[in-house]
Amino acid sequence: MSEPALTIFRSRLRPEARDEYVLWAERMDRLARQMPGFVGIKTFQAADGERVSIVEFASDAESLAWRQQPEHLEAQRLGRDRFYAEYEVIVCRPLRRYTFLSPPP
Repeated sequence: MSEPALTIFRSRLRPEARDEYVLWAERMDRLARQMPGFVGIKTFQAADGERVSIVEFASDAESLAWRQQPEHLEAQRLGRDRFYAEYEVIVCRPLRRYTFLSPPP
């Protein structure tokens, strides 16, 4: 069984790009969810404006397929050219994973 791949995407948006970015982000979210091996995505924003998204695919190969998806490649280009003031991409595999689920009441 292959190991899951996690991508941590840290970014800061350019304020003037927010409206166009939102349209592209919604489209990319829909596309990612259709990709084979997609497990989930969570996005958080800090008070200082930094955004962090954690994207999980079931394998590195499926994560790489998402990276190379044609519309996603265009979104990446737009991100560099118009949307982001800065960003960092970190791709990793979990060393350990622990899960706790509270029993239902």
